[in-house]
Amino acid sequence: TGAMCSLQRQLEIQESQLRRAKSEKERLQKELRERENQLRAMSAKFCSLREERKHEEMMATIEKENCSLRQVVTEQESKLAEQNKLISDLQGTVNQLKTEALTNRYHIHKQQRAQEEMQSQAETLQHMELQTRVALECVTSRFERFRSKIIQATFGTAGSKPPQAELTDEEVLEAMQKIINERIEFHQMLKQKGVR
Repeated sequence: TGAMCSLQRQLEIQESQLRRAKSEKERLQKELRERENQLRAMSAKFCSLREERKHEEMMATIEKENCSLRQVVTEQESKLAEQNKLISDLQGTVNQLKTEALTNRYHIHKQQRAQEEMQSQAETLQHMELQTRVALECVTSRFERFRSKIIQATFGTAGSKPPQAELTDEEVLEAMQKIINERIEFHQMLKQKGVR
């Protein structure tokens, strides 16, 4: 946004210089036309005075004025050429600044769209994280209830000593395996005796 503002200011400055140059060009063209009119008027005056007695004196004066006017015209034409070149250069700079401004607007718009997309993705991830946490808490709660029931079933049987401290998963598994093995041995013993 700062680059855009800087480019916009440069564009306004260049356009202002371009307008001044065009105005100066018009002024120089007007002055050139006035000088040309003066030159034609002086030529007409010269023609009218040609038949008079002081022809040579007036001729010299008019020639001096003509020389002066030609010099002024040459200077004005030179200035006009410089102004035309300046206008061309300024126009090129203005066009370049406009192109840069359009390019910067495109990049800013592209960055805004990318930022909005990232924001949407972040919100989606946050929602998924919340859902995952809720599901994890639910699974953890079910696991704890299931583990508690296993411990109750394992150590709640006759002859089992209730645990004195918190049990690890390995200790619970060993106790369950012991009960299973005892049931298998009892079942084998019943089969050997012929009891169904």
